[in-house]
Amino acid sequence: MAEIKLAAEARTNFGKGAARQTRRENKVPAVIYGHGAEPMHVAVDSHALMMALKTPNALIRLDVDGKSELVIPKAVQREAIRGFLVHVDFLAVKQGEKVTVEIPIHTEGDLAPGANLLEHLLNTLPVEAEATHIPESVTVSVAGLDAGDSVLAKDITLPAGSSLAVEAETVVLQVVSAQAEAPAESAEGEGDEAQG
Repeated sequence: MAEIKLAAEARTNFGKGAARQTRRENKVPAVIYGHGAEPMHVAVDSHALMMALKTPNALIRLDVDGKSELVIPKAVQREAIRGFLVHVDFLAVKQGEKVTVEIPIHTEGDLAPGANLLEHLLNTLPVEAEATHIPESVTVSVAGLDAGDSVLAKDITLPAGSSLAVEAETVVLQVVSAQAEAPAESAEGEGDEAQG
């Protein structure tokens, strides 16, 4: 995974008022923590950070007042309605260090013929990986799966250098029969018509 370089500046003012002022300047208040060091409060350009966070588990090199910090986003807070960044917690990492992250799960292939639904019990898979080699995602084949079939965490082929950070027997995906839900929906529909 390529590093994304971003400039940041140290923040000395804290609290809600200071955070609002930072956001008015089109910057996002953030904190860098890890390795037993004192947390470092920084401000990062809002647009540049938003673009960087489009990559899951982005590896970011923050240039803070001439000092370079390699970080990954650990907690991203967004404004509920408009979705703009409110605050970000970064975890400082070093090359060779293992970190636990959640990577997106993508599926490929067609289920067995019939009216079956694929249910995602997990949308992301917790894995442990080397900080500078975090996989972007995993792809799971669901080809031929039928109602009642499921995919466990241990069944997913992980990229080299990654290991599961969740119980091996955890159900990640399952196929359910669509017919089982149909009667309930039609019964609700009849009730609505009677009321209308």
